[in-house]
Amino acid sequence: MTNEQHIVSSFDRDLETIQAQIMKMGGMVERAISDAARSLETRDDELAEEVRSRDKAIDALEEQINDEAARVLALRSPAAVDLRIVLTVIKISGSLERIGDYAKNIAKRTSVLTAMGPVNGSPSALRRMAREVEEMLNDVLDAYIQRDADLAHEVINRDQDVDQMYNAIFREFLTFMMEDPRNITPCMHLHFIAKNIERMGDLVTSIAEQVIYLVTGEMPEEPRPKGDRTSIDPSIAPT
Repeated sequence: MTNEQHIVSSFDRDLETIQAQIMKMGGMVERAISDAARSLETRDDELAEEVRSRDKAIDALEEQINDEAARVLALRSPAAVDLRIVLTVIKISGSLERIGDYAKNIAKRTSVLTAMGPVNGSPSALRRMAREVEEMLNDVLDAYIQRDADLAHEVINRDQDVDQMYNAIFREFLTFMMEDPRNITPCMHLHFIAKNIERMGDLVTSIAEQVIYLVTGEMPEEPRPKGDRTSIDPSIAPT
């Protein structure tokens, strides 16, 4: 093997390493979403605490990925597709870390809610919403590995479903609070959880946009459809 071939082979290994780390991080975040939603539904304080403690490992992995990506940029000076790989790794790891933070926030509120009375079937509805985001994340990671821009576009479109679920849950919370003032405090906590899940969906779509950029070299031109109308529709938003 020539010296040039050795350098190319070593560079390829560097790229494979940071991409493998992204997939590992993605799996950790998927588990965080699932466990946070399950701890809420089952009122499991111990599981919620596990989600909170495991977030440190997600944060540490993001830092490791960014350090490795920075080293590759400094030492290899990648161009074209290789440069896009490194740049998307940095962007995706940042989005994953933020999704992990939202899962941790859900787990924090779970501990507060377990001391309050349950509010009808709200935790189950929130878990269904979280499961949709988790499936979107799983699919977008598949799209990343397979370099599948079409699948990434599908994930972006599915964020509308998450927004519609959020809108429906938001209306339910308003109804519960008007029916019984004792529901106000738990419903406020549950609404923050719903909003965190909705924002997770937004971050998954950001990952999907990075996949499209990686594959095509361009970000999606069309504006991403947005179905969360609680901040713009006066018939939905609180006064």
